[in-house]
Amino acid sequence: MNFVSLADLTEHDVRAIWAMADEPHAALTGNVAWSFEGNGIRTRTTFIRAFQELGLPFTELPNLLKTSERVVDLAGYLDPFYDLYVIREADHQRLKDFAACSVRPVINAMSAFGHPCEVLTDAYYLNKRFQSIERAHICLWGPPTNVFRSWHELAGVLGFCLTHVCETQHHETNPFVHFQCDAPPRADVVITDAWPSEGGNSSFALTPQQLDAMGTPALLPTPPFTIGRELLFDPVGYPGFVGYQQKQHLLTVQKAILRYALKQPTARHTP
Repeated sequence: MNFVSLADLTEHDVRAIWAMADEPHAALTGNVAWSFEGNGIRTRTTFIRAFQELGLPFTELPNLLKTSERVVDLAGYLDPFYDLYVIREADHQRLKDFAACSVRPVINAMSAFGHPCEVLTDAYYLNKRFQSIERAHICLWGPPTNVFRSWHELAGVLGFCLTHVCETQHHETNPFVHFQCDAPPRADVVITDAWPSEGGNSSFALTPQQLDAMGTPALLPTPPFTIGRELLFDPVGYPGFVGYQQKQHLLTVQKAILRYALKQPTARHTP
């Protein structure tokens, strides 16, 4: 299976990955092709740790999809050497095309369109925190980003509803996403993301007063966050800040994603 967009998964896939994240992991067999565009400090850290802890040798192929070579040729030549690809590539369509040509699983470690591993991890955390993600009132705050698009996709896969507060020009018709310009009367968690490079409307920068009006929800700022842009205060001082430790789940969930993609069983405790 590929893990390029959350919309490509089924509810069974998501639940199975979360279940694997709760189980111990034994070493895997296979070779990984690893191509990582940009910094991605947390995602890079946790994927490399995941490879190491699962005993997966990996070969770095810098800018794998930046070449002018056709994706069908890249896949044809490289597939015999690898069992799995983990790729961070801005060009989502090229990544998707490569995955369609390869006979190996392809994991999207982030593209300009989506950030499926990050969102599946945050949703895993919220699913545990609220006993079921369907029970949580989730509010996305700010202009559309790759992270928020993946949240929209996950809502469709699992069949729950989100509120997305952003400018009217970004509102869409989506049965699982309620778009609005003002804070909802209640939220259990508010999620922010770094604004796109072209900027955002300063009137949509989140304030403590807006959080108070929503009932002092949990705050999950997707890193790297910038105080003075998407947030007008330091989230570390906010009592509902989920904390730096929340992102430790990236390692847990990424190991489960790797195992699920490779279709290898989890380790079992021996008596």
